[in-house]
Amino acid sequence: MIDILHKLGLPINMSVQGAAIDEINAIVHWLMLVLFVGWGLFFIVSLVKFRASKNAKADYTGVKSHLSSLLEAVVAVIEITILFGFGFPIWAARVTDVPTPDESIHLRVVAQQFAWNVHYPGPDGKFGNTRADLVDEQENPVGLDRSSDNASDDFYTVNQLHVPVDKKIRIDLSSLDVIHSFTLPELRVKQDAIPGMVIPVHFTATMTSDEFLKTTIGTKREGKSLEITCAQLCGLGHYRMRGFFTVHDDDGYQSWLDEQAEYLEEESGDDDDWGDDDDW
Repeated sequence: MIDILHKLGLPINMSVQGAAIDEINAIVHWLMLVLFVGWGLFFIVSLVKFRASKNAKADYTGVKSHLSSLLEAVVAVIEITILFGFGFPIWAARVTDVPTPDESIHLRVVAQQFAWNVHYPGPDGKFGNTRADLVDEQENPVGLDRSSDNASDDFYTVNQLHVPVDKKIRIDLSSLDVIHSFTLPELRVKQDAIPGMVIPVHFTATMTSDEFLKTTIGTKREGKSLEITCAQLCGLGHYRMRGFFTVHDDDGYQSWLDEQAEYLEEESGDDDDWGDDDDW
């Protein structure tokens, strides 16, 4: 059934957590298919059997069998089993098995109209302080206080999320303005970003972006990279709130981090040069 759902548009799964989500998706779709066919046949039989042209003068006493009640009870039991046997455990794992910052790659994502701001802690693995009064959409969208402890090596990207493969990823999600919905379809991640709240989400990617692109050859997705989408209508510019998501192998991720460190060092050097000019 999962293969059929993929052919009908379900994105390929590339996360450890996605398998259980796809499984319950398949079970629910099987149940809906059985109910659709069953009730559809019952409806057609009823239309034919009780059509007015054949039964205009008939006097019916109604259905005396309790088969329909039994079927309804069976469907209810199946739905309760799916909810408590599959739905609740999956949800519990998503909200309670969140890895700690020490056992995961820890990032922050701050949503705003209409961009995703990603805050990385730098080589020390610790975030510097952020302050609302320092937020500047162009220069400092995450409100990073460079004078705070551990902030000197922090950096941020806009609409660019980079993570390593086969590593636990923890993202602390927040919003600067309205409710957004942080969505990574291929990793089965979807979580609202709510103003005033910091909500952790986690996942473990099972393939790199290059490996993912190979799976799209010959399909409508061929050549299209992974994206961050907003699944919540968040304003007039909602349509353009999209980012890009890259999964690296270990060496590729480290190379990317090294590049960001070089950019940060260059920016710091430029700031020092301007400071010397002020001393003139």
